[in-house]
Amino acid sequence: MSMPDYSAPEALWEVGATLGEGVLWHAPSASVYFVDIKQQRIHRCDARGGRRMSWDAPAQIGFLTPTSNGRWLAGLKGSLQYFDPASGAFTHYCALEPEQPNNRCNDGYVDAQGRLWFGTMDDGQQLATGALYCCGADGVPRRADSNYIITNGPACSPDGATLYHTDTLGLQTFAFRLDAAGQLHDKRVFARFAGRGGHPDGMAVDTLGRVWIAIFGGSRIERYSADGEYLDSIAMPCSNITKLAFGGPDLRTVFITTARKDLSAAALAQQPLAGAVFTLHSDVAGLPAHVLQLGGCA
Repeated sequence: MSMPDYSAPEALWEVGATLGEGVLWHAPSASVYFVDIKQQRIHRCDARGGRRMSWDAPAQIGFLTPTSNGRWLAGLKGSLQYFDPASGAFTHYCALEPEQPNNRCNDGYVDAQGRLWFGTMDDGQQLATGALYCCGADGVPRRADSNYIITNGPACSPDGATLYHTDTLGLQTFAFRLDAAGQLHDKRVFARFAGRGGHPDGMAVDTLGRVWIAIFGGSRIERYSADGEYLDSIAMPCSNITKLAFGGPDLRTVFITTARKDLSAAALAQQPLAGAVFTLHSDVAGLPAHVLQLGGCA
């Protein structure tokens, strides 16, 4: 039996997130950013869990990303907004899906070309009103795929030619061929999760092309080859695993968000670390986070 190429997960910050999400490594500040969707909060700390900061958001917030104009862009319920960590202020950027007032943003990801991919979803988790969007240099979000109840986990392969996206309640992750112009083609099922326990959530990709998928309600992270073959699972100390990101100076530290959402009082008593941010070491580096390229947009 081969030895695992990762260490056991450890709690980095016992923040008690109701629904932790959107974790990313910001190399210029050597910081980990993540959000708590339901508490409408942004959190930041360093790789050791120090230098902690938190900010309130004006609505449920699914993700945030640095941009090429030196600002941060956040996906909230009904809008994209700029966020200023220095002041904590939010500034309206554009409205999202005014025809779907019950939708909110969920997970987001910036590819190597600087395009933002993000999903919307029905906040009641009942209707297939969610969609996958792409926002390029012109700063205009455009619908790339639709008919999701819960969208999750955009991520790309190391060569940028494949985009992965998860249909959480459909218990499947899709793979698309991504062309140089940012168009998606040849949608196919990459992995199915029915009968495995839990639901696929956020994801990250390492330099070997392996796809690491968080399993909400499954107490684990599953790893797949670039061909969609199940490889192994990483056991986690709580059940609701939502998102992971590679970071640290060598991109071999994995940061993982979790959630207390949907856990009973008895389950929370058994899972005192639920809602914490965890970290583990990977012998294989992950792909770096990218900056959203907004061209001349203000």
